Parts: sequence; C-alpha cells; structure tokens
Amino acid sequence: MRARTRTARQAVVLAAVASLGTGLLAGCADDGGGSDGGSSSAPGGGDGNRTTITMGLFGTMGFKEAGLYTEYEKLNPKIKIAENVIERNENYYPPLLNHLATNSGLQDVQAVEVANIAEIVDTQAPKLMDLSKVEGVQASTWLDWKWQQATTKDGQTVGLGTDVGPMAICYRKDLFQAAGLPTDREEVGKLWAGSWEKFVEVGQDYKAKAPAGTTFMDSPGGLLNAILGSESEKFYDSAGEVVYKTNPAIKAGFDLTAKAAEDGLVGAQTQFQPAWDTTIANSKFAAISCPPWMLGTIKGKSKPDSAGKWDVAVPPKAGNWGGTFLTVPKSGKNAEEAAKLVKWLTAPEQQAKLFSVQGNFPSTPGAYTLPEVTGAKNEMTGDAPIGTIFGEAAKAIPVQIIGPKDQIIMQGLSDNGVILVTKGKSAKEAWDTATKTIDNNLEK
Repeated sequence: MRARTRTARQAVVLAAVASLGTGLLAGCADDGGGSDGGSSSAPGGGDGNRTTITMGLFGTMGFKEAGLYTEYEKLNPKIKIAENVIERNENYYPPLLNHLATNSGLQDVQAVEVANIAEIVDTQAPKLMDLSKVEGVQASTWLDWKWQQATTKDGQTVGLGTDVGPMAICYRKDLFQAAGLPTDREEVGKLWAGSWEKFVEVGQDYKAKAPAGTTFMDSPGGLLNAILGSESEKFYDSAGEVVYKTNPAIKAGFDLTAKAAEDGLVGAQTQFQPAWDTTIANSKFAAISCPPWMLGTIKGKSKPDSAGKWDVAVPPKAGNWGGTFLTVPKSGKNAEEAAKLVKWLTAPEQQAKLFSVQGNFPSTPGAYTLPEVTGAKNEMTGDAPIGTIFGEAAKAIPVQIIGPKDQIIMQGLSDNGVILVTKGKSAKEAWDTATKTIDNNLEK
C-alpha cells in the first residue's frame, strides 16, 4: 500500500513468504552511532588510500557480526566499511526523513524498515538511486513481493531487501519444564495451534506453576505484534484508507493482549529498552514472539549459561514481523561504490551466511537451498533446525497490506497502548490513549 489513490492491486503488498527485521527491531548498539564516525570519505581520504563507505543502520542487522564487512574489505582492499547504528527504528527513521528532506547528513547506505518502505517509495524516491540499474542486479533474485515493496509505480527500485521475518515462538525449555508444560517443540506447538486465545490460555497454565519472578511472555508489545502480524488486513484497507480503529481484528488483538497484561502473563516492559534487555539476561520470561532476527537479539542480550536452553515452535497462526531494505542516497560521496556493496550484501550467498550467524531469514529464495540455511543451528536454540522451521513458517504467511504509517500505528498501539495496562490502566483507557496518540501523529 503506497498511496490512497492507488488501485487495490497496487495497494496490496504480497507477503507470500514473510516480511522481516526489522521492524520495530532490536539491536545491541547504543543510540548515536558506531565508533567509525558518521561521514563518508572520498577516495584517497579517511584511511590511507581506502574509500570509507558508511552504513546507517538500526538495531542488530548482523552484517558486522557475520563477518561480512571483513570479507568484503578483503575482496575489495580499497574499501573500508563503517557502520553507524541507532538501536530503535523509531529513533532512527525520523532523522532519516529529515536528512533526506534536506539532502544532508546522509550515510552512503541507509537501511529502511518494511513499515517505512511505502512512505519512502512514495515520497523520497527522487533522492535515492535506482538499484535495479546496478550491474548484476536482477529482480528475480528476490521474492517478488519483497522486490515490489521497494519499487515505485514507474519502476524505480529504491532498496534491495535484506531479510524477511516469518513468525515463530521461541521459548525457554527449562522454564516450561519447571511450570509443568511440555518441552518438545512439536508438542508445544500443539498447545496453541490455530488460536491466539489458546496461546494466552497456555500462559495461564504457565502462571499457575511459574518459577518465581518470571512471566509467560516478555512484553505486551511483543504479544500484540505477533497477533496483528498474522492478519492480512491490519491498519490500512486495500484502497489505502486507515482502518485500524474499525478493523475488528485490531481491537480483538488489543483486547486479548490487554487481558494477558491484566492477568500478569506478560512482563511490564517495552521491548528493546534497557529494562527489557535485562529481562532477557536474567531469564525473566518463558516465551517471546520470535521472527528469525529475534534470535540475534536473544543471543546478544543473554548470559552465556542460556545457550541451548531455548527452542522454537510454530506460532498459533502464521505471520510476519519486520523486514529491511538497503538504500543508497544519490547525494552520497561514494554512491556508486555503496551500490556495489549493497548488491553484494543482499546476494543469496551473503544472506545465507547472515542467517547462519545472526538468524536473519533471507529474502532471496536462492539462499533457501544453501547449506547455511538448510543446516542452520543457533547457539541459543541448540540442535533446533531453524532453517527448516522458519522456512515452513514463511510459506504459510498471508497476503498482507502495508501502509505508509504502519510503524506509527503499531508503536502507538504497543508503546502508548497495551503497555499502560501493566501500569494499572484499564483496557479501555489504554485503547483510548493509543488511538488519540496515533491520530495526533497521523495528522502531523
């Protein structure tokens, strides 16, 4: 969904497999950037005779962690890569819009989360390179719906997809066992198959015998994201109209999450904030809504003794959460070299490596048969065949409509909505606060 006047066909973004990272994504870097600085260097500057390509990112995108920067620099000795990371996308994206508007302060490469890509396509395409024109880039390399998400009506592709986010549920086997629940991933999936209401009921069962100081889930926002991520129509309809207040699925998901919060089944934390990080490190919850990229967050925030104690089960309903693109501003000093880097980072081989290390699921089908995916394991989930689990989850994701202000609406419902129930507000008070906040932000 890219504009209110577009046809239903153009408004619908096909999520036949998944739509990932990042969206409201987690990360391990502090707000404010990396240690390599924030400006790109022209050839011959910055580091001897090397060109420095700067990456503007949010959250833990994993390129550095997977060794991809080091590999690219070895293949291209005249290139140095420096990343500048802001942890939360809502802190990253508004400045990006401002930088694009003024055509200043931009990194050579800028990441864009899927919840923002429709707005970028509609309003910022003239400021960005057409990556479909980069030598060797072919649309068929990516999932069709992923390619189309970043492509304008007249055929300009402003971003190349990095990853997608088929939903699963990650859970602590030790905490499930202590609460008298099964630990085998197939048996766990059967507990809540087909219904988020069943999932919350399992939370009640967990609470009855829960280890002291733990909750069933990490946060109300995490639960709400998962529930709404399994809906084909969320905040916008196929005509591009905002319908989040009149879509019964949104209110039902909000109320179910509010009930879980009232009953003490979720932690009183906002995801990706320091206090939430601590709950991961101290094993304070038993389950979390878990697209593949969340494995990287769990790994980054956990203490060493948590390795192997997690597992992955199918969710109540298939859905997605997040998904990221890399764009190249035309005004960058190193735009041509940056475009080559983006092409390389998003190629199937690199996406497969990224998944094997960080858990970001590829947006390029060519990666799905590579051994890094088919044989993928994660340190936190032990021998769980995560490549197969997430691949199967991806195939079941419904067609979805993406709107230009999805991030604002989702953030309002979670961070200004259901979280309030954990602080003593009623579900109605939380809904009223959320909708007022969202509507005020949509009118800006």
